Amino acid sequence: MSKYYLTTPIYYVNDLPHIGHAYTTIAADVLARWKRLHNEQTFFLTGTDEHGQKISQAAEAHHISPKQYCDKMVQHFLEAWQKLDIAYDHFIRTTDEEHIQTVKYIFRVLKEKNLIYKKKYRGLYCVSCEKFLSPDDLVNGLCPDHQQAPILQEEENYFFRLSAFQQKLTQIISAADSGDSQLLIEPAARRKEILGKLSLGLQDLSISRANLSWGVPLPFDEQQTAYVWMDALINYISALGYRSQPAEKFFQFWPADLHLMAKDILWFHAVIWPALLLALELPLPKKIFAHGFFTINGQKMSKTLGNVISPQELLEKFGPDATRYLLLAMFPFGSDGDMNFPALTERYNTDLANNLGNLFTRTLTMIEKYFNHQLPETALDEILIDAVEEHLKAVSNFLDNTNPSGALTGLQEVINLANSYIQQNSPWTLAKTNPEKLARVLASLLAVLSRLGIYFYPFLPRMATRMLAALGYHQNISEIAPEYLNKKYQKIARPPKTGSPEIFFPRLLKK
Repeated sequence: MSKYYLTTPIYYVNDLPHIGHAYTTIAADVLARWKRLHNEQTFFLTGTDEHGQKISQAAEAHHISPKQYCDKMVQHFLEAWQKLDIAYDHFIRTTDEEHIQTVKYIFRVLKEKNLIYKKKYRGLYCVSCEKFLSPDDLVNGLCPDHQQAPILQEEENYFFRLSAFQQKLTQIISAADSGDSQLLIEPAARRKEILGKLSLGLQDLSISRANLSWGVPLPFDEQQTAYVWMDALINYISALGYRSQPAEKFFQFWPADLHLMAKDILWFHAVIWPALLLALELPLPKKIFAHGFFTINGQKMSKTLGNVISPQELLEKFGPDATRYLLLAMFPFGSDGDMNFPALTERYNTDLANNLGNLFTRTLTMIEKYFNHQLPETALDEILIDAVEEHLKAVSNFLDNTNPSGALTGLQEVINLANSYIQQNSPWTLAKTNPEKLARVLASLLAVLSRLGIYFYPFLPRMATRMLAALGYHQNISEIAPEYLNKKYQKIARPPKTGSPEIFFPRLLKK
């Protein structure tokens, strides 16, 4: 049995979860569910990043301790993921004791390898980014991501010899262009950006903070705490029990097959994290994928503008399955995209109510009307079946290559094929003239719908389960999926007894 280990970034708990967090996490959940359908041993990790200056400041503003603040904020993420049906295997917190001990252990190892040294440093620090910026990074003196002036900070810190890994990282990352890389960064444009920055040279990285108590104390200098990004990145191996004896889960699942994140934190994952792994003499992750940003009505999401959309707002309007679908369907995965509620509502009505839902309802209605829920054993229409098979191969390829939006486009094409097939064959006429052909047409449609139910399951876990049950498949999805994913259609179908038709996705009014 093959394994698949995928991760989201761990989310900073200085604020409530927003649709950017949901977007990454839903995408990861879809990919994890897809792998599980293929019986791959899957480990899906998500969690929260709970140390650093921003957390300390937020806790102080709420007049509670940092840990109390984190405990409170973590609940919002857990509740959001529960409502969105996120089926993670482990939720890690950087305040977990095992994680803290792993961070300390790794700092000791780096110190023993002489990859850490101490020096005074003076630089511009953006608290919101939790990183130092160079003057060239600023736009009109402000951090371009947070539109705030960085603070001039001078202190004595420990540094990681990041510069020592420049040549090796450049060699590894650039090898992807020849199809021979142990670390693939996608999309390709992001890989090019990373290589461009690498060509400018790497500076050693400040990896500790003085005068900041809310963090992991360094094991060799308790006056210093670990830089929040060093702390955070280590979660990907601490969650697997890296320092455990024996480290069974670590050896079972590492290296990660996919690190998924937004493009603003790609540098940490594509350069700093691989350098740290090289320093520890550990295998590199196989793939890092950085998706784009949301804008709302053409504007960047901002608390100041009051246009931040929470997952709860989408859940209240569309429900969990449609929210999952819409976030991934609105624009190509990996690109930036704009969204607003009218556009989301229109897409819901077009894709889910009119196309997917209506196809299931009208087919079930015809089976009920003409055959009282039970189709006879019959041959299938091989022309339709072969065309659908070709489309589903493309859908599988999209999902295997981290493209959930492409997969959804492919599934809509299958729906269009089925709807065209209904129009071409006019079952309402066949009911009067050719009952035998009518049975073949409806059995062929039922076979297509069963495939759609399986393929939509990673995106629409609740509704796909209901749809499959309406088609007469009442087993657990894990029992049904292998037959439909790994085998060709049977030329002779023995259709199950179908249930009553229902409206799966009621149309919504635009407001």
